[in-house]
Formats: sequence, C-alpha cells, structure tokens
Amino acid sequence: MKKALQPVKQGAENSAFEIAITSKLSPRQQGEARGDRGRAKVSLYVGPVEADGSHAPHAHLIEFGTGPRRHASGKYVGAVMADPFMRPAWDANRERMLQILRKEVWAEIEKAVERAARKAAKAAG
Repeated sequence: MKKALQPVKQGAENSAFEIAITSKLSPRQQGEARGDRGRAKVSLYVGPVEADGSHAPHAHLIEFGTGPRRHASGKYVGAVMADPFMRPAWDANRERMLQILRKEVWAEIEKAVERAARKAAKAAG
C-alpha cells in the first residue's frame, strides 16, 4: 500500500508541510477516522505532518481556507484563502495509485498461491 500511495505523496509535496504515509493517527484523528479498524484490516493514511513527524493540526486551514475571523472583541483578524494541496494530488494520482495497488496485491496473491501449492506438495510427498 505504501508503494501505491507514493504518487499522491509526491503530488502534494509542494505544500508548506512534509507529507507522510503512516498507519498512525493522533488521538483526535483516531476519533474522526471512518470505518472499523479491526485486526484483519490495514489502513494507511497520506497527509501533512510537521518536520518532527507530529501531526499538523492546522493543515486543514490551508487546504480549505477559513471564513472571516474575528476576536471576541469584534476585531477583524482576516481570512485565509484556500490553498488545496492534498485533494489535487489525490485527484491527479488516483488512477495511478489504483494501478499500482492492483499490481502489488495481485503479486502478493500469486505468492500466497505458490506457497500454498508448495506446502500441499510437501505434505503429500
């Protein structure tokens, strides 16, 4: 899966963040992650991290931008224009990622079949 996500990672690398492929999320992100992550499932994530490898909690503000921001006093402190980097990388590389994933998964299936055939031949012989 890491090989398959490389094109997405490379496509997003021109952003202000380092992009990482990881199976670990911050505790806050774990609560927001969709789906069941049981023992038999593998999940990898590609996205922004700080230079020290910690998650980048403000990356979504760059990706999606913000509306007008005001302090409680009413003072206007500006807005951030959206500067998407992950979505364009995903869109541009989705087909390539799926091709790599198909190729890699098929190779692993073939290896498993060969191992099973050798094991069966050894047990029979």
